[in-house]
Amino acid sequence: MTSLLGQATEELFRHVHIDESWESALREASSRGPLVYVLRSASFVDYLALAHLVERLDLPPIGFASEVPRAVSGMKKLASGVNGLTAALESGRAAVLFLKRPPSIVSIPRLGTAQGDDHLSTVIALQARMEREIVLVPLTFIWTLRSERRGWSLMDAVFGPTDMPGDLRAAVQLLLNYKHGVLRVAEPLSVREFVETDRDGEGTSPSSPPPSVPPRLGSDAGSSSAPDQSEYARVRRLTYALLRRVERERRAILGPARKPADRVREEVLRSPKLRSIMNDMVLHGRADPEELRTRARAMLTELSAAPSSDLIEAIDPLADALVRQVYTSIDVDKEGIERVREAAKRGGIVLLPSHKSHVDYLVLSYVLRKHLLELPLVASGDNLAFFPVGELLRRGGAFFIRRSFKGDKLYAAVVDAYVRRLIRDGWAIEFFLEGGRSRTGKLLPPQVGLLNLVVDAALAQEGKPLAFVPISIVYERTMEDLELVREKAGAPKERESARSLVAVGEALREKYGRVNVQFGSIVELASFRHEVGLDRSPLTPAKRRALVTKLAHRVMSEINRATAVTAGALVATVLLDMEGRGLTHADLVNRCRKLLSSALRSGARPAAMLAARARGPGGEEITLRESAVREAALVFARGGLVKEHVPDDTLTRAPRKRERLHMGSDVVYTVPDEARSRLDLAKNSIIHFFVDRALVSVAFHASLARRVPRVVLFETATRLAKLFEHEFMFRSDRDAGSLLDATVAAMLETGELEESSEGLAPGPGDGELDGNAWLAMHAAHLDSFLESYRLTARTLRVLCHGPMLEKDLVARALRVGEQMFLGGEIDRREALSRPTVENAITAFGDAGYVRRSGDRIELTDAYSSEDEVRAIEAVVAAFLGRRARGRG
Repeated sequence: MTSLLGQATEELFRHVHIDESWESALREASSRGPLVYVLRSASFVDYLALAHLVERLDLPPIGFASEVPRAVSGMKKLASGVNGLTAALESGRAAVLFLKRPPSIVSIPRLGTAQGDDHLSTVIALQARMEREIVLVPLTFIWTLRSERRGWSLMDAVFGPTDMPGDLRAAVQLLLNYKHGVLRVAEPLSVREFVETDRDGEGTSPSSPPPSVPPRLGSDAGSSSAPDQSEYARVRRLTYALLRRVERERRAILGPARKPADRVREEVLRSPKLRSIMNDMVLHGRADPEELRTRARAMLTELSAAPSSDLIEAIDPLADALVRQVYTSIDVDKEGIERVREAAKRGGIVLLPSHKSHVDYLVLSYVLRKHLLELPLVASGDNLAFFPVGELLRRGGAFFIRRSFKGDKLYAAVVDAYVRRLIRDGWAIEFFLEGGRSRTGKLLPPQVGLLNLVVDAALAQEGKPLAFVPISIVYERTMEDLELVREKAGAPKERESARSLVAVGEALREKYGRVNVQFGSIVELASFRHEVGLDRSPLTPAKRRALVTKLAHRVMSEINRATAVTAGALVATVLLDMEGRGLTHADLVNRCRKLLSSALRSGARPAAMLAARARGPGGEEITLRESAVREAALVFARGGLVKEHVPDDTLTRAPRKRERLHMGSDVVYTVPDEARSRLDLAKNSIIHFFVDRALVSVAFHASLARRVPRVVLFETATRLAKLFEHEFMFRSDRDAGSLLDATVAAMLETGELEESSEGLAPGPGDGELDGNAWLAMHAAHLDSFLESYRLTARTLRVLCHGPMLEKDLVARALRVGEQMFLGGEIDRREALSRPTVENAITAFGDAGYVRRSGDRIELTDAYSSEDEVRAIEAVVAAFLGRRARGRG
């Protein structure tokens, strides 16, 4: 019988996932003294799984287990009763304690009491006379990712609820999910430290809310209003501390308990703020009370998410298959994932990813589920609510918000009340701070409307921590790149519909390379308020707006900082910035290597598959993997973004149709003009790492001198930075002067520049590239932007004949730009960019060249003649002047 049980447990529990770091933590804890594993509710299944893992990991054997059936207790030779617990711990063996009995009719009768109070009291008493520490290890097994449901059903009454199942339900969960079982071990708690902390009656009562700060080892005692030295009170405080640690682990994976949709709507409709607004509307005679309530309920039905564990479980295998079909891999920042997990244990989290593609939401949800983190509710535009996609997204956790609710006071109040309810219930929320997808590959300026609602809701719940998680998602090739570049070039955006699914089906036939997901430093709202000096409550409306604005820019800065440099981004940058028609593979690799070294000097993170790390004489050395560059080039070649040319095909015969792309180092890569804007999406994902050096390099070349006085270089670079104020996100914690100082100092250190009494000049470089070549490489990063600003400046001439609507002016600029490109006045097709032209118009407004008159753009009085407008173009063209370009 024992042999059969052992074989069964081996097969059922060998798949249980346990974090390797916790294996070492348990070994360290067992070296301090006997371990007491503490689980929330009695479970025959959990005990067998734990016993198997303890044996497999060669940890001290279990000598005692409460609430275990007699048959198992006999087979495992476990002691029973309080004396058995004492004997097991004194002999150095481990013990297992269950704190509660599941509320189930169908459950195997057990020895002992329904609560673990007697056993915990025994452990505390034993610690008083033992020299070694007794370490309590709270843990939980999760056999299903189905969330707990609010309410009660007949099935729950008979078999126990999902989160605290009886034996029969637990066995069924195990059999259905045994290959996906998870053990989460919470922070161990030293009994000795707990008793010493609790000695003065400073404990946490069972009714106290969880603290907003993560406790240190043994510090879950907290505080009570009055000293209470009774043994019962101490055991209750210890029980609460243990249960709280277990619950944190469960909530980080499963999230809050689900509520029926009608219950959520009724709770939202009872919101005091919403009711106050509705009453105000009634008092002013705008609507009948019942009519308002009906409209509000209809809005909630249209708005709210309806997450379904059944659907998510059902599409899991399909998601795996699609990821394998479409992407080479999804590379994830593992340290960042653990930071998110810790933040989720402490309180609520708001996930704020970059927005480059419609699949951002799906990719992030996939990553979170694979790493056993709660799936968030995601704010989506109502343009995605069309059938059948809308219903699938809604059941996946999406809630739909109109693009604009200007003038609809009731709708704004309903959205606000719904978001407040989500935060109050403890849901993780996700939304895109940029608002819409980027058509350029760069981050868009933050749109703070929804962020303002979230911060307001959090401020209304003092003491409940909320953390904001900046996330960068980078694709080597964006799935809808053709659609994005058409819109970038001026085509109107097509509204999503069921017809769009045909295009999706076609897109899924291609490969898009690697996806990289990185997490920035998490911003705790309470800490951030203190940092910016806005921690006093209540905040005035002006200070609240200031808080939201500062928070938005901090998050966007963190997304940029956390963005990984991928092989695709490097390849795209090198090919778009090259001088000639093409590059050999060897030249491409060499220039990518140089570009990576420049990015690393700016503090960039290399993607894991891009670079190899090794210990060198000067510390850790990061070297480029040639295979990563080749892989990225092949992804672009298969997608038609890059063409590869084989020498013998080019000169001796007509190109042959090849089943496989050429893999030799003699291949030459070129970029078709029509594909440049698609590659530009990848380049712009990392351009922020090069902007500071590019500004200095362009300013140097614009001077047309061999040596440039530092003050002159700084003045020119500052003017250029001002021109690009709406184009790039510069660091907000440092002024322009200090940024330029730091950039020039770094370029002097690396030999890109050198300085004498006569000024700054190109330096000796690094042996392979001299200073001239480095400056040319940096300056080339901005060529397409300067050309876009130049074509916009030329288009301003049309305003000499009168004001124009901005959209008409932008359309005219794109047509002018096409003529300039075909005529050879500008070189880069990607300069024909509607977002960049719009930024240029705004920058020209800041410079005093144009102004807005209602919904039209007109020239200012100082620039009302054609000659004066030509001077504007000359200012921009000066930055595209003669350059002593080097070759890598």
